[in-house]
Amino acid sequence: MPNDAPDRYHYHVMARAIEAVDRLGPKATLDQLATEMSMSPAHFQRMFSQWAGVSPKRLQQYLTLGHAKVLLAERFTTLDTAHASGLSGSSRLHDLFLRWEAMSPGDFARAGAGLTIRYGWFDSPFGPALVMGTGKGICGIGFTADCTEAEAMHDLSRRWPDAHYVEDPEALRPWVASAFGGQQGEVPLYLIGAPFQIKVWEALMRIPSGHVTTYSEIAQAIGAPKAVRAVGTAVGRNPISYLIPCHRALRKSGGLGGYHWGLPVKRALLAWESARIEA
Repeated sequence: MPNDAPDRYHYHVMARAIEAVDRLGPKATLDQLATEMSMSPAHFQRMFSQWAGVSPKRLQQYLTLGHAKVLLAERFTTLDTAHASGLSGSSRLHDLFLRWEAMSPGDFARAGAGLTIRYGWFDSPFGPALVMGTGKGICGIGFTADCTEAEAMHDLSRRWPDAHYVEDPEALRPWVASAFGGQQGEVPLYLIGAPFQIKVWEALMRIPSGHVTTYSEIAQAIGAPKAVRAVGTAVGRNPISYLIPCHRALRKSGGLGGYHWGLPVKRALLAWESARIEA
């Protein structure tokens, strides 16, 4: 994230603002939201709109439970079409350039043995984030809006139990700054998972920002149309939240489905992307 104090402060403020908008619901007034943030209404409106590109009231509309159904009706993505048209590249959030490399099945079977994983805690627009990475790229991102730091650390590290973990946020900071919008730049990802999981995660990265797809569509796209349940499990095991956008996978019914780091975070991610694409 940005190193200067004002920008870091704004990320904290916006994380709390999204939580307040979500918690207070669509009937909350600008005055109520500003009071929650200990700001004047004018200052809160200006800061929020500068960050999100829309007013707090507009974001409230995106946070309603019916928003997922609207997304499915209006911005449903067929993954093969998205890939062929180049949408997955041109519509990436913040114009990120993502490149990714997958660990070999043999290396994955060794449960991280011989691998050094560096980690650190960073501010994000969606609350504190635990970020992990190897020399090849980011391999884990988790949010702590619905859990403790210890739980997030245990959740990610137990996926590769034999790796050597080193707290070293400075080694990750340039990638994190690009990932969360502090500066433009390439964000390399290192996918550590079973071959089937990696197929699912690669499909998720073809969903453009501001769009959604379904679990069954992902299953179809990876050539396993009957494996919808297994796809759902792989989506939930995605270790690189936000950059591998598992929040863009919905149920056919328009239901949000689950989200590993809490449904409020999933709703906030979808709302924020909708706000920015329509601003």
